[in-house]
Amino acid sequence: MKALVAIKRVIDYKVRIKIKSDHSGVETNNIKMAMNPFDEIAVEEALRLKEKNILKEVYVVSIGPEECQDILRAALAMGADQAIHVKTLLPTEPLFVAKILSQLAKNQDISLFLMGKQAIDDDYNHTGQMTAALLGWPQACFASHIEMIDNFLHVTREIDGGLEEIRIQLPAVVTTDLRLNQPRYIKLPDLMKAKRQSIQILTPSDLNIEEKLRIQTLHVAPPETRKSGIKVKSIDELIEKLQNIEKIIP
Repeated sequence: MKALVAIKRVIDYKVRIKIKSDHSGVETNNIKMAMNPFDEIAVEEALRLKEKNILKEVYVVSIGPEECQDILRAALAMGADQAIHVKTLLPTEPLFVAKILSQLAKNQDISLFLMGKQAIDDDYNHTGQMTAALLGWPQACFASHIEMIDNFLHVTREIDGGLEEIRIQLPAVVTTDLRLNQPRYIKLPDLMKAKRQSIQILTPSDLNIEEKLRIQTLHVAPPETRKSGIKVKSIDELIEKLQNIEKIIP
C-alpha cells in the first residue's frame, strides 16, 4: 500500500506572530518557517506504518510557492520515499487544496491519505474532511492512535469529553492529533542527503484544477489587550463594579 501525506509550510510555532501594518495579514518576511506540527505528526505516523510493513511507500506533497520545498526535503530526511510540490502563489484555502489532493490521490493510486487535523496558521480544520468527501472515502479525524487489524484501520479519535474508537476500510483519509506520536529528530546527514533528492513539480493546471480564490481576508487584527485587574474591598464594591462598569450583571 502507498500513503500520501499532505504537509504545509507555516510560521514556526515558537515565533511570536506580528500583524502587518496594513492589517492585510501576518508578517512572513524574514520570519522562521517550518512544517505544520500536525502534519509532521502525520509524516511520522506514515513512516511508522511503513516500518511495520503495513505501507510500502510514503509520498509527501506540499502546495504553495517555491519555498515549500524546504519542508518537503525535511520530510524526505525523516524517511519519506518521494516528494511532490504543487506550485501556486495563491493562498491555500481548504477547497482549493482538497481538490488538488483528491486528484493526486487518484493519480498516485493512494491507499491511505494522512494530514494534520489543521494548520496552525489559519486553523480551518476543513481540508481533510473536504478531501474525503471529494474522493468518497471514509474518514477518521483527530486520530490519537492508529492500528491495522484484519485489513481494517482501527482509529482512536479525540472528541469532546473523551475518546471514540472507529473501524474504517481503506482507502481512507485520516487527520492526526497532537497525541498520536512524537516526530523523530532529523539527523544532519539525512538532511544533506535529502537535499540531493529530486522533487516532482506540478501545477494546479497539470491536475485540471482551476486556480480560483473563494475566501477573501478583509482585515486582520491582534486580540484586544487584556485589562489589568483591580482589588476591591468588599462584596458590595464588587457587585457595584460588575453592574455599572463591566455591566456583567443587571
